[in-house]
Amino acid sequence: MNNEQQELLDEAYKNYCTQLVKDSFLLLRNRLPLDIFINKCKTDPEFSERWGLKIEERELSLEERRKLANYDSVFVSPMTVESWDRNNIPTKLITITHKDKTIESYD
Repeated sequence: MNNEQQELLDEAYKNYCTQLVKDSFLLLRNRLPLDIFINKCKTDPEFSERWGLKIEERELSLEERRKLANYDSVFVSPMTVESWDRNNIPTKLITITHKDKTIESYD
């Protein structure tokens, strides 16, 4: 995860914590830790929408990985998926959206 993505996550989590304090002191005791907050935003669309943080992760297709590997030459022997893995060609696209700001990164 890059710094920009972490900033978006931190901002959304800060909003979440602030709103809990406004809603009720009792709810503060039920505050989720950041890692659980992030996972809940990934898996629970209603929760994600409530806090304005959308986190999407998806596997890249072989064609997308090929493009990231810059393998367009027909003059070189084909790279295999195993070689992409050895060379750390990303396998996943992560998209984080908060307050109409979207950041994409590869993992």
